[in-house]
Amino acid sequence: MKLDILVLAAHPDDAELGCGGTLAKHVALGNTVGVIDFTRGELGTRGTIETRDEEAKNSASILGLTVRENLNLKDGFFHNDESHQKEVIRIIRKYQPDIVLANAIYDRHPDHGKGASLSFDACFYSGLSKITTTDAGVVQQAWRPKHLYHFIQSQLIQPDFIVDVSDYWETKMKAIRAFKTQFYDANSQEPETYISNPAFMDLLEARGHEFGHAIGVRYGEGFTVRRVLGVDNLLSLR
Repeated sequence: MKLDILVLAAHPDDAELGCGGTLAKHVALGNTVGVIDFTRGELGTRGTIETRDEEAKNSASILGLTVRENLNLKDGFFHNDESHQKEVIRIIRKYQPDIVLANAIYDRHPDHGKGASLSFDACFYSGLSKITTTDAGVVQQAWRPKHLYHFIQSQLIQPDFIVDVSDYWETKMKAIRAFKTQFYDANSQEPETYISNPAFMDLLEARGHEFGHAIGVRYGEGFTVRRVLGVDNLLSLR
């Protein structure tokens, strides 16, 4: 199954927080969109592996994803090495995305920067035919995505471009709230964490407004790139 857009994310809920509006928008535009979570978030203070699995499934339904898989890498302790790269290469070749969206290049959580580097390297190596991978016993063909963009997470990074997600902000927030164990719930008896503090939701709202304001819309999501972007003509710029 070929996808138009594939998100490679360190944890369940990274995709929703960083680019949920962009995903919902492209689904509405008729694009095929998938999310690959590297880990099951098993080191998270709140919830369990089982609840995170169920929440990820519910969120995928809200966003209208074509595919959501988990690579079951070790939360906190996966590395950007050959064995992990080959796992990600296998999934890139399996779904042959034109565009990959990956974690922030650096962030508060160390896994996010590691996830960004792992995704970047795997996207390049996936295009090398002399690297052999198999899926379901079949040798895969080389495939390199056309574009790799990094979404922005907790730490503010100056975006290289911003996507207007004004019409899809509520879908994004609904997908985030599907992770019931992870975010603010006045009735929860679990310990408070960085993301379960109600101020975190205020940050998301403010960040969405800030990025939206920068391009003259209500809500936006920002992305960074590792190479210069090209445009067909000046009239295509917003």
